[in-house]
Amino acid sequence: MKVSIKKLKDLERKILVTIPVNEYELKFSTKLKNIRTKAKVDGFRKGNVPNEVLEQKYGASMHNEVINELIQETYPKAISENNIRPASSPQISIDSEDPKKPLSYSAIIEVFPEIKPKLSRWTNYEEFEIEVEENDINLAIDDIKKRYGDWNDVQREARLDDQVVIDFIGKIDGKEFEGNTANDFKLVLGSKSMIPGFEDSIIGKKPSKFSIECTFPEDYFKKDLAGVKAEFEINLKDVQEMKEANIDKDLFDKLQMEIKDKSEFKNEITSRMKNEVATQEKELTKESMYETLLKTNNFKIPNATVNQQADLMRKDALMRIGHSEDNAGDDLFPIESFMEKAEKRVKLDLLFAELVNHFDIKVEKQNIDDFIDKESKRYKDPEQYKKWITGQPQQLEQFKMIVLEKQLVEKLENVLKSKKKVIKFSELANR
Repeated sequence: MKVSIKKLKDLERKILVTIPVNEYELKFSTKLKNIRTKAKVDGFRKGNVPNEVLEQKYGASMHNEVINELIQETYPKAISENNIRPASSPQISIDSEDPKKPLSYSAIIEVFPEIKPKLSRWTNYEEFEIEVEENDINLAIDDIKKRYGDWNDVQREARLDDQVVIDFIGKIDGKEFEGNTANDFKLVLGSKSMIPGFEDSIIGKKPSKFSIECTFPEDYFKKDLAGVKAEFEINLKDVQEMKEANIDKDLFDKLQMEIKDKSEFKNEITSRMKNEVATQEKELTKESMYETLLKTNNFKIPNATVNQQADLMRKDALMRIGHSEDNAGDDLFPIESFMEKAEKRVKLDLLFAELVNHFDIKVEKQNIDDFIDKESKRYKDPEQYKKWITGQPQQLEQFKMIVLEKQLVEKLENVLKSKKKVIKFSELANR
């Protein structure tokens, strides 16, 4: 077998494979012998059919089978022996299939890039520090009081932060569209869960029937509705006001907190916020580190891998709203809207893998056991959790990746340079 590699463009390669005639002949004759023992042809005894007759009857199909088998056997060998890392399925075309001449075929593929990580002490990333103020703690407590409060009907006009119960029918140019209706729909005014203008048009209204006009955003996830003006017929049935929960034993029980009074409650919330902040500081710092590395490490990425990643992202987005590819049109979360994020994800994954090799990072069983031990302390019965998790291979693989990433970040912290960035807790919502 002869193999030659031709670079077409960027990461696209053309693999040319030539297979000697004798390999074709050997496979063909073997198939011919196997068929002779089984073939039933009028005028001949079983096992005594001449080769010429068999070739006339089965030759074409045997020829195709032999070629397919030779390609299936030689293609993996060709990429392995030439250290090629394919990123796409091959587009195979047969250049010569004359039985009396060497078999020749070509395979066009995309390959993964060769990455040489650029790491420098001059590469600065931001190390985040989040400031938590007294007002942040009070707002967190207010949020809990609202979350565990009750909605009570009120006889007045709807106000910001009220919950309303509505029926609505949406129309575009007098025609209804998919997802245009809802009955007994509960909507918190100011939640921004509807398109711009929808919630604002209800504020100031008392229970009644009325019509409003709103325009779908230009970046709306349904392409056919983006930028389109619609009219909604609304039946405002109820206006409800939030009665916040009291800070008492009943609330402590709902939150599964073993505390006695408001002072202990505030201390517990403060402690939880500090733990949350510590986690967010690490995540933001890690994101900054990755962003910095992506800027300093510029390399091409295979289109096939990006397309696969974008497709996965779209499937995930559809699943989160209860759809699948089978019941969703192309206009619902168009694949183009995921391409930028997919490119970044693929580039980061490839760089991540190369950095792991660069630092020769290995995750040992003890590393996983230590992680599981730490995780188990979050549960009432740590030992039961440990027994359960050992039978969850997917979860264990996720743990392995978490540990691997942690080790990589530690290595990078020793190589790269950081600068402190202080932000307020209240700024997190806008990031």
